[in-house]
Amino acid sequence: MQELINNCAARRKRLIDLLPDNSLVVLPNNETHIRSNDVEYKYKPDPDFYYLTGIEEHNSVCLLKKEGRSFIYSLFIEGNSEHKEIWLGKQLTVSKAKSFYKADEVNLVKDFENTLKDKLYGSEYIYFPFGVNKKLDIKILEMVSEARKSIRSGLKVPKSISDPRDFIHKMRLIKDKYEIECMKKAAVISNSAHVLAMTSAKHGMYEYQIESLIESKFRSEGASGPAYPSIVGSGTNSTILHYIKNSKKIKKGDLILIDAGCEYENYASDVTRTFPVSKKFSSVQRDLYEIVLESQLKAINEVSPGKRFVDAYNKAVFVLVNGLKEIGLLKGSVEEIIKKKKYTKFFMHKLGHWLGLDVHDAGPYIDEKGNSVKLLPGMVVTVEPGIYISAKLENVSSKYKGIGIRIEDDVLVTKNGNEVITSGIPKMTDDIESIRC
Repeated sequence: MQELINNCAARRKRLIDLLPDNSLVVLPNNETHIRSNDVEYKYKPDPDFYYLTGIEEHNSVCLLKKEGRSFIYSLFIEGNSEHKEIWLGKQLTVSKAKSFYKADEVNLVKDFENTLKDKLYGSEYIYFPFGVNKKLDIKILEMVSEARKSIRSGLKVPKSISDPRDFIHKMRLIKDKYEIECMKKAAVISNSAHVLAMTSAKHGMYEYQIESLIESKFRSEGASGPAYPSIVGSGTNSTILHYIKNSKKIKKGDLILIDAGCEYENYASDVTRTFPVSKKFSSVQRDLYEIVLESQLKAINEVSPGKRFVDAYNKAVFVLVNGLKEIGLLKGSVEEIIKKKKYTKFFMHKLGHWLGLDVHDAGPYIDEKGNSVKLLPGMVVTVEPGIYISAKLENVSSKYKGIGIRIEDDVLVTKNGNEVITSGIPKMTDDIESIRC
């Protein structure tokens, strides 16, 4: 935990160095949200707030005021009370927050408005992420408007309100050592869960029983739970990209597509494997699976420093189109098929996304010049090609219909290439069949 706190301090310094003098950053944490009646959803901190503070306390607020080369780090928390202790146990106190989280100032949230009013004067640039806390959105606009009325008195008042996420999200693209360790741990736990599913799945079971095994494994291995709703799609359900009902009885001869990853210390993993319900792939399933596998392996080779994010996608598409042409599912020249995007009826999504505190993590995909972002050491991406052949597709042989295959891994860009941090889950056809026997 101390490593996280030290890293957060370094991140705050990096952010402040990017901003002009007389800047004030206001970062709210997420509010609690009601699930039904008076029952709340399980709480998850705002990723940007957590990235800069390491604090999970709901409704807390962080202020960073830059003055010359230095800055003041202020925290506002709800604090502890006898009533809270009865219902929720001990909460973060002002004294503990100041020492443990290395804040210059710590106050209760009830005092936030008065403190903010004072700090607005002398601040020319306000950085605030609208949309995180709607009540605070309105309050910030009101207070900035009020502060600007003092411009005639000669005081420095806010010239503008900008979004700090433009800076923070670029910072979040490059993971530090602590973040990578958390993500590798999340990957190891997810690996165990997928292997358990591969060895346990049988025809006659229901998809939700496999989901239960996976998510139980997440918790038993120390994860906080799934990083997103787990997908367990068998048979035709494997062709539905975000199928989460997981309610069908699994049939012999089907494929099972499982897209499931856990969250560890707020960092996500995101993994997909597809395997047969029977002990072996059918010849048709194997042909399609090998196309997806080759496209993924070739795409992963494109993940390295200096390459652009889109390079892996282009390679995957080229391999997929060639493979689908060879088995007759696509016709024409490779160049024409790609140019006219004829392949999108079988592969209709992007190849992957950034991964980190969010499963679809923050960070730009296009640079300032309009080009695909260049990969750098410390970035983590998913690589997830697939083939999905809907039962409704026309002019497709019935032997292919209802088959969906996706293979997804989490890939860390390293100094000299990449590291597949989810490589512990079998994906070669022989390895899958061996574990299924």
